[in-house]
Amino acid sequence: MLYVDIPLTVRYAETDRMGIVHHSNYPVWFEVGRTEFIRQNGISYSEVEGQGILLPLLELKCKFISSSTYEDKIIVRTGIKSYTKVRLNFYYEVFKESDMNNPITTGETVHVWTNAGLKPINLQKYNEELYNIIVKNSAGETR
Repeated sequence: MLYVDIPLTVRYAETDRMGIVHHSNYPVWFEVGRTEFIRQNGISYSEVEGQGILLPLLELKCKFISSSTYEDKIIVRTGIKSYTKVRLNFYYEVFKESDMNNPITTGETVHVWTNAGLKPINLQKYNEELYNIIVKNSAGETR
């Protein structure tokens, strides 16, 4: 699975005074996509954390191309852009369901694998099974 598409409907609370989706919602939608991507590939975030592995955020990028409004049906597409044994970089595209050829927003997040004490870990050594899930489901490159 190289990417996961998650359907969402824009809620009224996610819009601003101008009637468009407020920019603060996109990182939340990215998290929904990321969590579901991992779950659909055989392991949940809670299972990962239960093994003492955390994936804190290092960077967030978001490019707004077009807008969305209340009750729009949208799709959040999530995949792995690149990975190393220590870092994981996801990409995101948000589409209106009616136009899957033109994203309204694109983004990326960069994360680091850590132990419960927030010390970076080599995921391949710490949990080879999880590392292999990342490798198998990545359209991206290793660095």
